[in-house]
Amino acid sequence: MFFRERSRTMMSLLAILGFGLLGVHGYNAAAYDNVVSYWGQNSYGATHTDVVNFQQPLGFYCGDDAVDVFPIAFLDDFFSTGGLPSLNLATCNPTDNATFTGTQLPDCSALASDIETCQAAGKLVTISLGGANGGVGFTDDTEATTFAQTIWNLFLGGSSTTRPFGAAVLDGVDLDIEQGGSTGYAAFVTEIRSLSAGASKPYYITGAPQCVFPDASLGSVIDAVGFDAIYVQFYNNQCGIPNFNTTAWNFGVWDNWARTTSPNPNVKVFLGAPAALLAAGSGYVDPDTLSTYAIKMRNSFPSFGGVMLWDESQAYVNDRYDLAIKNALVAAGATGFTFPPCTAPEFVPGTAYTGGETVSFGGYIFEAKFFATDTPSNDPNGDWSAISACGGPSVPPSSTTSTTLSSTSTTSTTKTSTTVTSTTSSASSSPTSGACAGIAAWSNLLAYVGGSQVTFEGDLWTSLFWSEASVPGGTSGVWVNDGPCTTTRRSVNSRFFL
Repeated sequence: MFFRERSRTMMSLLAILGFGLLGVHGYNAAAYDNVVSYWGQNSYGATHTDVVNFQQPLGFYCGDDAVDVFPIAFLDDFFSTGGLPSLNLATCNPTDNATFTGTQLPDCSALASDIETCQAAGKLVTISLGGANGGVGFTDDTEATTFAQTIWNLFLGGSSTTRPFGAAVLDGVDLDIEQGGSTGYAAFVTEIRSLSAGASKPYYITGAPQCVFPDASLGSVIDAVGFDAIYVQFYNNQCGIPNFNTTAWNFGVWDNWARTTSPNPNVKVFLGAPAALLAAGSGYVDPDTLSTYAIKMRNSFPSFGGVMLWDESQAYVNDRYDLAIKNALVAAGATGFTFPPCTAPEFVPGTAYTGGETVSFGGYIFEAKFFATDTPSNDPNGDWSAISACGGPSVPPSSTTSTTLSSTSTTSTTKTSTTVTSTTSSASSSPTSGACAGIAAWSNLLAYVGGSQVTFEGDLWTSLFWSEASVPGGTSGVWVNDGPCTTTRRSVNSRFFL
């Protein structure tokens, strides 16, 4: 990602009201049509002089369905003056805004109403840590764990007298770590998961690695702890969008990681792209081209979750680039995945293949990068490139209903309730006797994905989403009680059933 210049441009109240909140929908983490767009850096203002088109307040962008998730970028200094972090937003930073006494943490409470407006419209608003120029990193796991507690208290479900966004409670944390190494980040994520285990709404953990695999900063982290989504930066790199039609394109490597290595097998992989020509050094394509690429990935790899854009200030002015991408993804289908058939010939050991030849092997169609004799694998440095998953079981589209999750957060002076609407889909099992037969007991040592079933205190429970150490029947709302083990199972609603 890039840091961009600050802008003090204000938008009139009429512009906000002009959009209204009609037609918005809830966030569905399991969908294939989500759009993520970073906000906060005024990327457009860094490359243009027409002030009227500079970045607008966050609420301005939440009046339609174009964007589902807004990471606020960036919290760029972990340990600033007074031991607290600092924010560097175009419209809120230590230079232009008041700071909490004895710190460089700016008071951005003016953004609270915009955040809550977007959340009321069913969107997620998260805090992004790092950025290309961030002063970030940990010396050890202990420091990282303590910092996670700080982030929880300042931005999420905890409490503090120095909350930058006032009473607004964000929906999670995004790690855009591009320097400083990987030390401590797994411990950081683990602590955030632990703190949120008893919360009354879900909190999301996402990351924004470079497409080069494995990512230098986050590679070992995403292997060690569960993330909900990965916003892969397919730009400014050889594996990026300009090489989409070559074997340098490596979305297949990320899909294989998601399905075989990630601790959360439901993790979604996003195709990250610049939203305008000047938004990045390389990788921009027109919306029709990006839509074509994204839909091809959506139909080729089951881990695909949508498109990430850098950033919203560029996307909005660029003929609503964000909306064009969203419409294309919606048309391709929000739910349901059909594995393509394995149409390429089966790989034959001992055969010499020339560059461009395709084979089927291990649930993927591979293309030889050059002369190849090795067994196909998702080794990014190997002879083969996975161009599509193939041959797996199809997942039918789901019907959707709406579930409201409420969250209450208390600071030293203010108490607020935040409502998040999430899309769910219904799934039911046939009535059987002895419904708990073969179902393992819940364990606080295991991580569970959406749809997992456990027994606990004589009842059958089904998980709504990824969790770890969240007790069935607790306040987190992770588990649905399906009734005593001696009765038949009933239908359950899960955001992760497709």
